[in-house]
Amino acid sequence: MTSIDPTWKLSLGHVLEAAGIEPAATLVIRHTYSPNGLRGPDDVNPVSLLEYTRRQERRGSKFPKDPPALWLVFMRDGTGGRRSRFVTAYENAGEVLEARTADWRYFDIRETDLLRSLQDRLVVEWSGDTINWAKPGNRAALFPVIEVADPEAVPFPGFDNLLLTFRELVTMTEDTRYAAWRTALGAVQGIYLVADTRIGQLYVGKADGVERILGRWSTYAKDGHGGNVALRELMKLDPAHSDHFVFSILRVFGPSTPTADVDAAEAHFKNALLTRRFGLNRN
Repeated sequence: MTSIDPTWKLSLGHVLEAAGIEPAATLVIRHTYSPNGLRGPDDVNPVSLLEYTRRQERRGSKFPKDPPALWLVFMRDGTGGRRSRFVTAYENAGEVLEARTADWRYFDIRETDLLRSLQDRLVVEWSGDTINWAKPGNRAALFPVIEVADPEAVPFPGFDNLLLTFRELVTMTEDTRYAAWRTALGAVQGIYLVADTRIGQLYVGKADGVERILGRWSTYAKDGHGGNVALRELMKLDPAHSDHFVFSILRVFGPSTPTADVDAAEAHFKNALLTRRFGLNRN
């Protein structure tokens, strides 16, 4: 592993080590805005960024012939100079040989969750030879970290507009950016809906008493099924089936609403959505 200069308070190598990433197995790339490539911030979206990154010149001398399996992508920071902000990480499955042309090579890269919590927050100082935009990880590990910005809070969209995949639900229960969401969901009782996007069936559930919606959804975040019989059966067949669940809210109640009123609303939505007859409710 690369020896990191102990005089620096924090380097990219320290960040990689903390994440269990071997610098020697990474490629660190820095993009800049240009008329023939990523023209501005609007182009730094998942589709355009991936397409731009996967295409590499055959005659280019900066890009390695056999790039490693993990690529870390930075953008030159808007303030100029050597400041480079982390955008995303890609797993590289190798060159797509049938797509090769006389001028270009194309790689099968896919976005990964590695270092996702540092996206748009981690800023390093690129080395002096800024023209070299692709660096072996063991060299980039020496880049000093000059900023790790506080995560930007995600505003609560309102109960009527809330729609979360299972993975987003897990993030909401854990990530400091969603503090306002947890406050709102922890203050109300309610009726919620779980939609299974794989089989097209629905489950109506309730969160009442002291549990509130946040408490109820936190149990889903931990085990994927929240103790519900039908959802648990689906996960026995496929432990990753919860990735197909989408959560939303049908109705909210104040914390002092009688349990009988919440129960009546739950029964109404089960009947209206036919979730006992055609869906995932078993009672």
